[in-house]
Amino acid sequence: MENRSDPSQETPPPEAAQEMPALPAGKTASEPAERQDLTPQQKRALIIGIVAVVLIFVLLIASVIFLLRAPAETTAQIRDVFLIFMALESLFLGLAMVILMIQLARLINLLQNEIKPILDSTNETVSHLRGTTVFLSENLVGPVIKLNEYLAGLSQFFQVIGLVRKSSKPKTPPKGE
Repeated sequence: MENRSDPSQETPPPEAAQEMPALPAGKTASEPAERQDLTPQQKRALIIGIVAVVLIFVLLIASVIFLLRAPAETTAQIRDVFLIFMALESLFLGLAMVILMIQLARLINLLQNEIKPILDSTNETVSHLRGTTVFLSENLVGPVIKLNEYLAGLSQFFQVIGLVRKSSKPKTPPKGE
């Protein structure tokens, strides 16, 4: 005989085996759960990034301590080199801004001289199509509908005076009923 009172041998109910993880605040059960797993390459890149940030922070602190203990001449020379570096950086940023402004001017020129005529041509084509549709509606569809009206009236007239019998096809009820 089996001993069913031992909890280690009991199988959990299906509901307990498929228990849903707790959802973060603002999430509903219908939204897909976000995957938090990182690939080994992503983990390696994350670790390298964190180490690089910590290393830069340590180097910054070490350089500040070095500059505080260094003689005034050394600090002045480093300051001068840093100012030259900042001036060159400002020069490159100014050059980049000029290039961006030229690119923006070229984009505006493209929009005004090439894309706007294409849009105007498209609007003209649409208005021609609209006119063609109105013409066909008035000159083709309208007369066909009037002809159907007259034929239906004529058919009804012949049925009323008894020249034509009503069709023997049973009318089927609409599908909605």
